[in-house]
Amino acid sequence: MKRTKIALRNKVIYQVFVRNHTLEGTFKALISDLDRIKSLGVDIVYLLPIHPIGEKNRKGSLGSPYSIQDYMKINSELGTLDDFRELIKEVHSRNMKIMMDEVFNHTSRDSRLLFEHPEYFYRNKKGEVANKVGDWWDVIDLDYRKDKALWVELAETLKFYTKLGVDGFRMDVASLVPLDFWEFARKEVSKVNRNTIWLSESVHGDFLKHIRDEGFEGYSESEIYQVFDMAYDYDVYPYMEAYLKGERPFKDYLEALKKQDENYPANYVKMKNLENHDLKRIADFVNMDMDKILNWTGFMFFQKGAAMLYAGQEFSSHVRPDLFEKDVFVRNIDISDYIRKLTNLKSKKVFSSGKYNVNIPKIDGVAYQTFEDEKEKYIGIFNVGQVSGEIEVNLNDGLYSNLLNRKKVKVHNGKIKLGISPIVIRTKKEI
Repeated sequence: MKRTKIALRNKVIYQVFVRNHTLEGTFKALISDLDRIKSLGVDIVYLLPIHPIGEKNRKGSLGSPYSIQDYMKINSELGTLDDFRELIKEVHSRNMKIMMDEVFNHTSRDSRLLFEHPEYFYRNKKGEVANKVGDWWDVIDLDYRKDKALWVELAETLKFYTKLGVDGFRMDVASLVPLDFWEFARKEVSKVNRNTIWLSESVHGDFLKHIRDEGFEGYSESEIYQVFDMAYDYDVYPYMEAYLKGERPFKDYLEALKKQDENYPANYVKMKNLENHDLKRIADFVNMDMDKILNWTGFMFFQKGAAMLYAGQEFSSHVRPDLFEKDVFVRNIDISDYIRKLTNLKSKKVFSSGKYNVNIPKIDGVAYQTFEDEKEKYIGIFNVGQVSGEIEVNLNDGLYSNLLNRKKVKVHNGKIKLGISPIVIRTKKEI
């Protein structure tokens, strides 16, 4: 959005699936972990949906939190509304913000809205309430073109949670909901808090094309930025995934990252992440290769945009928690100290307002990026493929300190010999 502040690029988001964050799976148990989360350098605690889950056509024994029965209620398995208020208070007391996940594309098949307002829902050619994505059999889609009363009801829902103290909303599959509804909702929420943060889960390009080809509405990421402050990185994620699967060269991903600066508004903010509740863990992708995990993690933080960690990523978790069952995240090797170094770097102004450049090394499997302003320059080199050789860098010959491990990095004949460790170098500019 035009008034989006680029300082959001400095923020670190921590995604929490409350049910699977602790053995108890409650708001109260999450409160007991907030100090540790804050110590990572986190700015925003983002919760997966916390509303009651539908029972009809439920997936698994506990159901998906994205199959919502009632937007105005709290899932009793997680706690009470007062418990949620307490969580908000505790998050704020640690100088962090809290973000809710809202799902306004669809509801459960036994939702309150269906019972009270069946006219709000999409119907197929047979006249049956349905959804537009076949494998989402536990949900039915809302139809925003039938009754504007739906718009008012959902906007009031957002205003209710904003009044409770919620600082932002992550909107599920936002690309499939009419843009003019989002404009209306944002205007309404702004009456309560003009600084509410809006994060869009924009969808993969091929999925968007499929939806449009089927004759339904769908909005591209460039359109989404007319309303939202931040958008997911799903426009480039397929290139990253294809590289990790051995299907495409790494340079394709780097080229896609360069295109973001060309295609989006000057103040665009991307939400950068390696994993989330829908994606495979990076530790699983690289078979628990710690050198690759450290390089990929550093590379993610060293990109232009806010950074998101999915709970367990700081412990090199290789298992994505089951979305439909009780499945507390796995703890392997703790890289929290390393993440703290990265979040400290991320907080510096140059990473939000400085010039960002993505270089394409001749050797595939290496990221070489820079951020610079009139005072300083940061160079990041991340050997995600653990390849051998040298890469050319725009640095004078000499010895430099690697900010991530304090070891010396030698530049000789304008080149750096690749090693296993991620590298971040800072140089001052003469004024």
